[in-house]
Amino acid sequence: MFLSVFDVFKIGIGPSSSHTMGPMSAANRFLDLILSDDWPRPAGAHVAALKVSLHGSLAFTGIGHGTGRAVVLGLMGEAPQSVDPDAMDGIIAEVERTGRVTPPGHPAYDFQPKTDLIYDKKVPLPGHANGMAFEALDKDGRLLLKRIYYSIGGGFVVTDTELEAMRGHKKISSDRVPYPFASAKEMLEMARGAGLSIAAMKRANEETKMSSTELDEGLDRIWDAMSRCIDRGLQVDGIMPGGLKVKRRARAIHEKLEAEWRSNRLNPLLANDWLSVYAMAVNEENAGGGRVVTAPTNGAAGVIPATVRYFLHFHEDATREDIHTFLLTAAAVGGIIKHNASISGAEVGCQGEVGSAAAMAAAGLAAVMDGSPEQIENAAEIALEHHLGMTCDPIAGLVQVPCIERNALGAVKAVTAASLAIKGDGTHFVPLDACIETMRQTGNDMSEKYKETSTGGLAVNVVEC
Repeated sequence: MFLSVFDVFKIGIGPSSSHTMGPMSAANRFLDLILSDDWPRPAGAHVAALKVSLHGSLAFTGIGHGTGRAVVLGLMGEAPQSVDPDAMDGIIAEVERTGRVTPPGHPAYDFQPKTDLIYDKKVPLPGHANGMAFEALDKDGRLLLKRIYYSIGGGFVVTDTELEAMRGHKKISSDRVPYPFASAKEMLEMARGAGLSIAAMKRANEETKMSSTELDEGLDRIWDAMSRCIDRGLQVDGIMPGGLKVKRRARAIHEKLEAEWRSNRLNPLLANDWLSVYAMAVNEENAGGGRVVTAPTNGAAGVIPATVRYFLHFHEDATREDIHTFLLTAAAVGGIIKHNASISGAEVGCQGEVGSAAAMAAAGLAAVMDGSPEQIENAAEIALEHHLGMTCDPIAGLVQVPCIERNALGAVKAVTAASLAIKGDGTHFVPLDACIETMRQTGNDMSEKYKETSTGGLAVNVVEC
């Protein structure tokens, strides 16, 4: 099983990898399909108009997550990794004014967001909670092409047929990599057999696809994007968009911490405070639609950057190679979780988002603290175990409450888990694989009310102000 570190960590925009980045990418794929020969195009037929319907969680919380905006931007040819956040409002306004999308390389297509973008809360699509149907019509309104896409978490998008194939061949991989571990048990066995660290095995796998220099440069870009996101979040204040009137807090908290740091006053909560403010800075940026990195999702984007920045802050001898080790180890664990369970809040609740992020962060931190593969696996298990059952119930469908603070607590749990694991010898009662399977089963049993639909939990028990 091979999932690249650059599939786990993708540079994009907020507020959601599954509800924003995924739909934008799906729109990109549909545009590519229109121009291709991969569909039975009737002779003389020309696409003149487009329609899109959103289903399941995308319909219930799509407005709060900016899903409709993402679809419009995607149909204009914008991609998550390159769209300018400052230009998005203008692009949306132009489409609403003209009733057309004009993606590069295409003719103009009729598309009026108010009528051609439907939030269908009544009809879920069968493959996944995050379903979308894209249609292309001729000038007389006759359907020429229809494709169903699913946003399966972390910005990953598949068609209905691709999803079926993935599930039918879940345990089979054609990737030729030296260490094709698909479970934590296999990962540990391969590490013992090869005498390598988890990061070294992950590096060897990645280097079958790219050079060592390309890998290191890519890891540097990921961390640079994460670090810049923290820095932006620490510099901006004001009210976050969406109508809840939630204030940004990271800047004010950071200023207080800086003052304490300069005064050398004793603060027994210092590490937790720094972890929390770093995580909140990222997720406030995410909530504002800024540039973020899926880690493994946008909703959980603050945990891993906060833990890395914490390590750099309190370990003066930390190196660039340590950051690479952290990210490679975290990606290895994230790939196992995604392969055997899910990282999608709409599929398994927030245990699959912040829980997975905490497990990945704990593993990465244990690795740079010279933990053995067994201690790293233990750290990931501790962090994930103590997120089991966590629901995804964002108020008003916005990635703000409880999401921002939840990332702060996820980072604190990650550091605690790594510390506990490093103080042991790696032996423990619950294997990481068992914890991942428990998360999957718990997600299957969880009511749909608590899986990113905002129809239960905090979303209905707190008055929106």
